[in-house]
Amino acid sequence: MLTTLLILLLTMVFFVQGSIRSDVVALGALVLLMLFGILTPSEALSGFSNPVLIMMIGLFVVGGGIFQTGLAKMIGGKILHLAGNSETKMFIFIILGTAVLGGFVSNTGTVAIMLPIVVSMATTANVSPKRFLMPLAFASSMGGMLTLIGTPPNLVIQSTLQDAGMEGLSFFSFLPVGIACILLGVVGLMPLSKLLVKHNAEEQGKKKEKSLKDLVAEYRLANNLFRVKASKHSPTVNRRLQDLEIASKYGIHVVEIRRKVSNTMVFKSSHFDQKIADADTIIVEDDILYVSGDFAKVHQFATELQLELMDASSNEEAAPTFSGKIRFDDIGIAEVILMPNSKLVNVPVKDSGFRPKYKVNILGIQRQKNYILQDLRDEKMQPGDVLLVQGEWKNIARLSDDSTSWVVVGQPLKEAPKTVGNKAPVAAIIMLLMVLSMVFELIPNVASIIIAAILMTLLGCFRNVEDAYKTINWESIVLIGSMLPMSIALEKTGVVALITDGLVNSLGGYSPYILMAGIYFGTSLLTMFISNTATAVLFAPIALQAAMAVGVSPIPFLFAVTVAASMCFASPFSTPPNALVMSAGRYTFMDYVKVGLPLQVVFGIVMIILLPLLFAF
Repeated sequence: MLTTLLILLLTMVFFVQGSIRSDVVALGALVLLMLFGILTPSEALSGFSNPVLIMMIGLFVVGGGIFQTGLAKMIGGKILHLAGNSETKMFIFIILGTAVLGGFVSNTGTVAIMLPIVVSMATTANVSPKRFLMPLAFASSMGGMLTLIGTPPNLVIQSTLQDAGMEGLSFFSFLPVGIACILLGVVGLMPLSKLLVKHNAEEQGKKKEKSLKDLVAEYRLANNLFRVKASKHSPTVNRRLQDLEIASKYGIHVVEIRRKVSNTMVFKSSHFDQKIADADTIIVEDDILYVSGDFAKVHQFATELQLELMDASSNEEAAPTFSGKIRFDDIGIAEVILMPNSKLVNVPVKDSGFRPKYKVNILGIQRQKNYILQDLRDEKMQPGDVLLVQGEWKNIARLSDDSTSWVVVGQPLKEAPKTVGNKAPVAAIIMLLMVLSMVFELIPNVASIIIAAILMTLLGCFRNVEDAYKTINWESIVLIGSMLPMSIALEKTGVVALITDGLVNSLGGYSPYILMAGIYFGTSLLTMFISNTATAVLFAPIALQAAMAVGVSPIPFLFAVTVAASMCFASPFSTPPNALVMSAGRYTFMDYVKVGLPLQVVFGIVMIILLPLLFAF
């Protein structure tokens, strides 16, 4: 027992510390349980054959098909369109639309779908997006309580019941709880979200639509762009950009090249055309290079390579003033928010692949309230970073296709690319058939989900099978598959019985309500530090045994676990959606505390009263 507790404690410490990826930590714990003989290899690997895990893999694919065909965005856009320009209506429809979508798509995927829609609607209605983005994240978690497949903790408590030989829950057993969560969320967030918006001149100024001109000013593009001209004798003439190694030698970035005759660049001129600078671009005489970086480094670059520094004042050490007008036709700029599970997290900008793969440049990074505009090449990207990218509109539109890594926002509604695909009706039919099959229990739930995932792939809801695999969050899958056997270890070694006896002896003597409150708030507290699914895996068997020890139904206790694990709002790091909207809404940690903590406590109190009414002791 002591060894198991030490492994569990060590696992939780690494989860909280975050220095090692959670899936690697979970795998390490699994290996230790085998090495110390606590679990047999069959028991240790049983999590990877668990129907819960297989259903999650299938649901990732189904959700990805709904996303990539444009079905989810189309539904969300139509729902939100009903709100008009009324701030109150908009708030309610955002909560309701997000929650309904969250019942069928992962909460992270739901936020990725709704975030650009909400930002566009808010700016169009002249309302600060800050009022809506945190409620958007919370609503995605609330919506997860509507259906069996809405959130992984729901599947965990279903599996716990079935493993105990009891009857499982139906697809819509969660619906009353989900509706209660959504109503409570609307009532609670309506006044609390107003705390997020400062009613002063600065905040009012931010409420206007963020246009392309606003982005230019916000990221100070004109202040950080310099022009140099390739003279006849410059060693850069007739050489490729990559051969010059400008970024590595001088720490500056060639954004674009203006050349006579071409007509495809950001900075328009009646005499010059422009093109995005890439590695294979060959510089010719009289090319004008637009470079971004520190002026001293630009000056060194121009001097050493015999380039003419344009618009320079008589004092060579003074930075020149860019006098050109930035215009956007085929070339534009947009903001891209990095997803928490993106493969680009902790990757330097130079290794991001944006330029070779998408033919777009990263011009700046907004990290919370700070702007990183210099020395971007070696800057490591972080979850929630807002990247300012530049490229042709068609290439910016291509960025929207990668739903697993980032969300494209910051484009005016009239310029945002339309990405709704012609396979949306197919995805809608597949999803509807899957839901009907699960509701009427025509075949096992896991079979319904697997069939839906296969149909999404075969019927063209993805460009290819590889795209379907990319929608699966393998970190989450490995984490859950590795943590599920932990509950076996805790039961085998008597840890569950020990904790259960402690809860029953200290709280069970008062009433089942008090015991359930202890389980609810214990789960809620732990979820602030580790994954909600991992928390549900740990507390579900404890809740089951505690209920059986005092002779009451375990169902309300298990619902307390899944609700507490899902309704965690007090920290930006408790769930991926909370982290995803942090930079987009320019929230601070204390914003989550002052809005999320009261809501989390209120949810706990209401659910402790409500759950026994819905599912009798």
